[in-house]
Amino acid sequence: MTAHAPGDAFDPATTESFHALWRVAPDAGRLAPPLCTHLDAPAVPRHLAGPACAQCLARGWTWRRLRWCATCGHVGCCDSSRGGHAFGHHVDSGHPVAVSLAADEDWAWCFADEVFLLPAVG
Repeated sequence: MTAHAPGDAFDPATTESFHALWRVAPDAGRLAPPLCTHLDAPAVPRHLAGPACAQCLARGWTWRRLRWCATCGHVGCCDSSRGGHAFGHHVDSGHPVAVSLAADEDWAWCFADEVFLLPAVG
């Protein structure tokens, strides 16, 4: 599998995934059940060579956690990072789902529907 650098052509249909489908995480704080129309977003490719936030690197900044765009493969830093580039990518592109690249996290966030997504089981 070839790693995708920021700006590379990316085809989610050919991406090796840990899991192919998502489910919406329970959220007891909502009056209505949380819904998401993007549950078919691909998961993170198994092999991303040295993922980094290109925008932070260009500015000499560090980041806390990285997020991977399930639509195009863009890697950006999380909202807790100085740049918040994953969210900025969503705003600029309209791409709805960002998957966490952190080794200790197994979830995605749908910006469009404002819900956490967890791997579908089975």
